[in-house]
Amino acid sequence: MARAAFYERDHAIRIDDVMVVPPGPDEVQVRIAYVGICGTDLHIYHGKMDWRVAPAQIMGHEVSGVVSAIGEEVRDVDVGQKVTVMPLDPCGTCPACRAGHGHICLNLKFLGIDTPGGFQSYWTVPAHTILPLPVSMSLKRAALIEPLAVACHDVRLGAVKAGESVVVLGGGPIGALIGLVAQHVGADVLVSEINPQRVRIGGDLGLEVVNPQEVDLPGLVETRTGGAGADVVFEVTATVSGAEMMTKLPRTRGRMVIVGIFSDPPPVDLFRVLWRELQLCGARVYERQDFERAIELASGGALPLESLISEVYALQRLPAGLQKLGQGGDVMKILIDLQGEEA
Repeated sequence: MARAAFYERDHAIRIDDVMVVPPGPDEVQVRIAYVGICGTDLHIYHGKMDWRVAPAQIMGHEVSGVVSAIGEEVRDVDVGQKVTVMPLDPCGTCPACRAGHGHICLNLKFLGIDTPGGFQSYWTVPAHTILPLPVSMSLKRAALIEPLAVACHDVRLGAVKAGESVVVLGGGPIGALIGLVAQHVGADVLVSEINPQRVRIGGDLGLEVVNPQEVDLPGLVETRTGGAGADVVFEVTATVSGAEMMTKLPRTRGRMVIVGIFSDPPPVDLFRVLWRELQLCGARVYERQDFERAIELASGGALPLESLISEVYALQRLPAGLQKLGQGGDVMKILIDLQGEEA
């Protein structure tokens, strides 16, 4: 037996025993070390995804751990190996998959949402979702690879280049990681965030962060770019105000990347898109190359990933972690320690 956290209903989490699932022929069992709580977990906890998430579901997908067993057909994965999981299980047969875009499969199963996730002591997953980690990498740092892969995907789709002007709307964990990855590429990055604590945390991470309620953001961007506008704008807030601001900031033929997941379709200034010939791109999850890039960045120590970790809780404190994240404040990333010890 092992321990797991089950989503029961709106604001109800049950911590209970669960049977350890042995791996099938093409599966890998991972002894989970750490799991990050993300915005999607928070939406599930608040009952906003009940149309998709069945009760008694195990959430969680930002994981690190050690391989504890492998199926008989699994190759290139060893017991005892440090790993992370890319939690996407595409069908392989739909038009998107046949075009090589399995990460946006029309029948995509997202592990931890559509299937049981990582808030359990042992997690059995398809072998193709496993990515090995360097032996020297901390498992605590490795739990940030999944959100870092999101940022790598976003920056890649935004085609960010050294010397370009980048604005990130939203300074939460994903916005901060996008800013750090874009800055690592060599871009001039400005982050917009209304939460004063996150403004401070972003500054501590080495980012330039401003509060759009206190400054004229379009005017500031115009001044910083000599009147041209930003080369790339990332919308990460998933708010109406963010969607409205997004089109005000790019230069002519500038790029806009939608990262935030809007619950309702927002108003967008399409005249501005037309008038300046702006490019609008959606960026959903990640591809394997983004995970590989995230592992490379994490193992190189170029980014201050540990500074994003606000708290580390034991599994039984998952409800408290979800509640704290929902309250906002000075929290960025909370990790759940599945083994109750440092790894």
